[in-house]
Amino acid sequence: MKALLALEDGRTFECRSFTGPGESFGEVVFNTSMSGYQEVLTDPSYRGQMVVMTYPLIGNYGVNPDDVESDRIHVSAFIMKEYQEFPSNFRSTQTLSAYLRSQNILGIDSLDTRALTRHIRTAGAMRAVISTQDLDPESLAARAKQSPAMEGQDLASAVTTGQPYFWENDQRMFVETDFSFNSDVWRHQDSRLAVVAFDFGVKYNILRCLEKAGCEVLVVPAQTSAENVRQLSPDGIFLSNGPGDPEPVDYAVKTIKDLLGYKPMFGICLGIQLLGRALGGQTYKLKFGHHGSNQPVQNLATRRVEVTSQNHGFAVDQKTLDPDLVEVTHINLNDNTVEGFCHKKYPLFAVQYHPEAAPGPNDANYLFSNFVELMKENS
Repeated sequence: MKALLALEDGRTFECRSFTGPGESFGEVVFNTSMSGYQEVLTDPSYRGQMVVMTYPLIGNYGVNPDDVESDRIHVSAFIMKEYQEFPSNFRSTQTLSAYLRSQNILGIDSLDTRALTRHIRTAGAMRAVISTQDLDPESLAARAKQSPAMEGQDLASAVTTGQPYFWENDQRMFVETDFSFNSDVWRHQDSRLAVVAFDFGVKYNILRCLEKAGCEVLVVPAQTSAENVRQLSPDGIFLSNGPGDPEPVDYAVKTIKDLLGYKPMFGICLGIQLLGRALGGQTYKLKFGHHGSNQPVQNLATRRVEVTSQNHGFAVDQKTLDPDLVEVTHINLNDNTVEGFCHKKYPLFAVQYHPEAAPGPNDANYLFSNFVELMKENS
């Protein structure tokens, strides 16, 4: 089915919908991963975004229920050069097209993804609309310009869990609706470390890694108060990844400020941005973000380079961090942006990339062990 993608700056791209009629709005970003498209689709950090895959052939291994990172698809639309409608993989239970249609997500192909990616790299990520109904370039570009910008949106509240749940044996175990915050909720206090994980858009594999490292994980809504966390008396606090601009998520920044120094803290992706703001720093929007599984990051302590998976459009401004209190521990070798920091007084650290995502390299797995050791040292 014929479709048209229009960017807010007026650039348009002819394409085809392989999921049927529809319209979708969002910020267009590109992802350089060669595989893992199902994980991309279900990553809550992509909320409000249309994702362009730079690898040209997508759909060749289908989808399956084991490779999801959340309970639903979060991208606004999925864009590729060529869709493969006949998957071949022993784990496949469904085609990519059927999976997208089941959740009313537009799948787009027959688009010059190389030209679109080069344009985004030059002009920056921007708002766009895809339509199979309105094929007028001027009309569609005007509508893209009128759509909400990524800046200023609190998207964490749109993807967070509605009620607390334990992550155990690869499953979410929701607690009773009359759940009360107290230290009696922990069921493995003698054998596991108790971790409260704030859900700003958490990925399932992060929870798997925490459990594998020896933690009992209680996932709580993004709006959970510092008082409620203290009532739980955990061994550590985890700040998850999530979508969009950290600045409007001021309720989380306030909570993190109130918990500084209380228990060891570990943040990933949006978690480092919120933690940076809680420590007095500022964040800013990157030109086209970091989205892919091959981002080079240098650990400044060991001087080793880690190949990392990333998905974020905002970053912590290093110039706004107090060097007497905060030490930058990792930097991105492509653009020298902050990829990790620790505090010189409080037991906390955070990284901008995704140590749980291992599309081959397992370079960053040690961070979960570091968190466990930090909790043991401060117990």
